[in-house]
Amino acid sequence: MALRLGDGVREAIRAHGVETYPNECCGALIGRDGVVTATLALANMTEEGPRRRFLVRPQDYREAERRASELGAELLGFYHSHPDHPARPSQYDLDHAWPFFSYVIVSVKAGVPEGMTSWRLREDRSAFDAEDLTYAQHHTDSHPAAPLH
Repeated sequence: MALRLGDGVREAIRAHGVETYPNECCGALIGRDGVVTATLALANMTEEGPRRRFLVRPQDYREAERRASELGAELLGFYHSHPDHPARPSQYDLDHAWPFFSYVIVSVKAGVPEGMTSWRLREDRSAFDAEDLTYAQHHTDSHPAAPLH
C-alpha cells in the first residue's frame, strides 16, 4: 500500500511535532482512497505522560470518525512524533496499533522536524511494514489544508 499526503498535510504534521516538542504530538489522518487531505490534532493525554508515548483514546477515535464523516471522507490512520528518536515504530506503537490504519511518524530532533515515514500493522499484529509515503506537488493557486483543531 501507499499513502499520499495532500497539499499542506506534511507541513501540518511537521508543525504539530515542533509545537509539542519535547513531547509527542498525535493526530488523525483524514481523506479517501489513500490520499490524506486533512489532519485533526488530538490531545496527548497518556497516563505515562506525553514525552515518550501517545494514545488514541476512544473519545478521540469517535471525534476523528465524526470529523471525517463531516468532510465526506474516511479516517485513514493516525500520526505522531518521535522527539529525539528516529521515525520508526516502537514496541509501544506496535502494542497499540490497529491493522487497517496507516501510521505516520515524524522524527523531531532538538525541535526541528526531520524524517517522516508511514507504517501499516500486519494483520497478525506481529510487526509493522513500511508503507510508501508520497507528497502532493505544491501549486501556487492551491490553498494548503490547515490542521483541524
